[in-house]
Amino acid sequence: MDLATLLGLVGAIGMVLAAMFFGGDALIFVNVPSLLIVLGGTMAVVMIKFSMGQFFGAFKVAARAFSFKLESPEALIEKIVSLSNVARKEGMLALENEEIENDFLNEGIKMLIDGNNQEVIETVMNKDLQQTIDRHSWGAKVFSAAGDVAPAMGMIGTLIGLVQMLSNMDDPKSIGPAMAVALLTTLYGAMLANMVALPLADKLNLRKMDEGRIRSMCIDGVLAIQSGQNPRIIESMLKTYLDPKKRNDDSAGSSDDAMGEAA
Repeated sequence: MDLATLLGLVGAIGMVLAAMFFGGDALIFVNVPSLLIVLGGTMAVVMIKFSMGQFFGAFKVAARAFSFKLESPEALIEKIVSLSNVARKEGMLALENEEIENDFLNEGIKMLIDGNNQEVIETVMNKDLQQTIDRHSWGAKVFSAAGDVAPAMGMIGTLIGLVQMLSNMDDPKSIGPAMAVALLTTLYGAMLANMVALPLADKLNLRKMDEGRIRSMCIDGVLAIQSGQNPRIIESMLKTYLDPKKRNDDSAGSSDDAMGEAA
């Protein structure tokens, strides 16, 4: 569970709702026609921009903003170096007995064991990587589009409310309440865009970058193992994916371990 996404979403909505409750009658902020215009209208317009598969697939991808757990890059590097030591000492077939939690890395190692050449492994793994990036990209685009459309739908609802209000100017006392209802659609649109859609789009873009980096590490690691590179060289190569501070902190001890294992 990604607590940052969950706490951020609940916290933002909670503070707005608290302001509504403490400010007086919270029911004045509830208007069904306004909700229909903003929610229904936004979804309908976004459907125009994408295919049905892309639209509904975005909600499945969005679940990863809450439940996705990214593997530690340091742990992944350690595992790849360990696999390279096994392959170098005992051969590729010995990797069949290794337990690999990362599914993408596991598939790459299986192709190594099956004796596929470098071109086949690189092509298959890069296509898998691209498919993953595309799924996240389309999900982010759908929510980004919703973030763009929601405020516009809110403004459309407000204009509809204003027209209805101005057509009933006989009763001056009704102008104030009618104006408040008209403005609710703008509020709903701003909330949907800035508290839900756009943050989820940004989080999915972040997921795309993080998972892309992890999978690129796996591809480089598998290809390096196949080419028979020294585990110490593989470790140094993969550590270029890490933050420089982490790279420097771990380099001395890990390199010594890899030298000992290689010897």
